[in-house]
Amino acid sequence: MLKIGVVGCGRIGKLHINNLINSVPGVQVVAAADPMLDKSGAREWLAERKITNVSTDFMDVINNPEVDVVFVCSSTDTHCDVSMAAVQAGKHVFCEKPIDYDIDKIKKLLALVEEKGVKFQVGFNRRFDHNHKAVADAVKDGTIGDPHIVIVSSRDPEPPPASYVAVSGGIFYDMMIHDFDMVRYVTGSEAVEISAVGSCLVNPNLQEESGIPDVDTAVVTMKMANGCIAVINNSRQAVYGYDQRVEAFGSKGMASDANDLLNTTTVLTKDGAHSEKPLWFFLERYNQAFINQVISFVDAINNDTPTAVGAIDGLRPVLMAKAATESCQAGGVFVKVGE
Repeated sequence: MLKIGVVGCGRIGKLHINNLINSVPGVQVVAAADPMLDKSGAREWLAERKITNVSTDFMDVINNPEVDVVFVCSSTDTHCDVSMAAVQAGKHVFCEKPIDYDIDKIKKLLALVEEKGVKFQVGFNRRFDHNHKAVADAVKDGTIGDPHIVIVSSRDPEPPPASYVAVSGGIFYDMMIHDFDMVRYVTGSEAVEISAVGSCLVNPNLQEESGIPDVDTAVVTMKMANGCIAVINNSRQAVYGYDQRVEAFGSKGMASDANDLLNTTTVLTKDGAHSEKPLWFFLERYNQAFINQVISFVDAINNDTPTAVGAIDGLRPVLMAKAATESCQAGGVFVKVGE
């Protein structure tokens, strides 16, 4: 039985705790920490789930000898520091994305993970989605031949507040980071050059309100090392719901997926056709993927196999986000992706 300590008990932390308790066999959540433990009501929420070894200091979780694995679900600016401390203590680590925006810090963490020999997984859960995995498998097993074009459409149902955008790092680091990972996953290749263009179409005043040169609508084109061309389009607001689709076109065919709906019924009347809108947001759309990624992580620990999404997979999308940000601010010129 693996003993889990969770750092960060906000929305994502609670999601993981509920899944660990209800849907992941062979684990037990024994400790948790959050600086807002009492102000947020998290202490009572945890107590309802019989988690009473709690603290406002994340080091209490890391120093707990009972804890085998640390889940890092705290604010983005703390991910790398908490992960470093946990790895240094010899704990296996599951870290929510992104690890950090500072590439040098991520590389130091990668080196420490290698040195300590612990398991480390990054929370790019969309790899574990049933739809996206089927598309990636069709590329990997050669069904569609050599991949020529990959298109990822990712659009949120409503924009975050400008106060969130101000500390998010911008759309390429915050939102498109998942899609950069999806491109790597589906193509089986690394991005070499990236061109990005964007506009403030959802909120024309976004830059003034957030205080950063961000956009809310963006299209990115990537030249991959294997010759494939990949395109990502993002919008902060799709009024019809959470739009998540992937298409891979190759030399022998094409694979594409569609949005998950509440049901697949189409009603036809004299007034036309009606079907359900896509599920509203990521908690509904990807919850099974959240569960699947943790089951995979636990399996890697128990069987001493590589994690499905390792620390290097946390670095590459950040390098892609950096190149996309630079390109967008330079008017869409192609920018080489760093190493």
